[in-house]
Amino acid sequence: MIKSEIFDNELQELANFAKVISHPARLAILKYLAETKTCISGDISDHLPLSRTTVSQHLKELRDMGLIHGEIDGLKINYCLCSSSIKEYLNKFDHFFSKIKATEINCEIPYSSSN
Repeated sequence: MIKSEIFDNELQELANFAKVISHPARLAILKYLAETKTCISGDISDHLPLSRTTVSQHLKELRDMGLIHGEIDGLKINYCLCSSSIKEYLNKFDHFFSKIKATEINCEIPYSSSN
């Protein structure tokens, strides 16, 4: 048994989403696609300080998670954000953290000026 299997599907899905977006290169790709407000045809590595191979690996992770999609257009691939999927994951994340934010427990250690 894989240890992650002891957790419910919702937690596994959130963990996978967090894992995919935890890399700064993937965040940069998402940010770039969002800022261009259109599908990108061609090489995204022309716009990021990363090699084509590295960008391709990160695009695959984002595609596999459903955060972007790429359509082949001749020799190029058009990459677009998958807004519906992104909204779905953000809603799940918001729902998860809303339960945590709602707690009244405060574990902060008070600062002591006597140090």
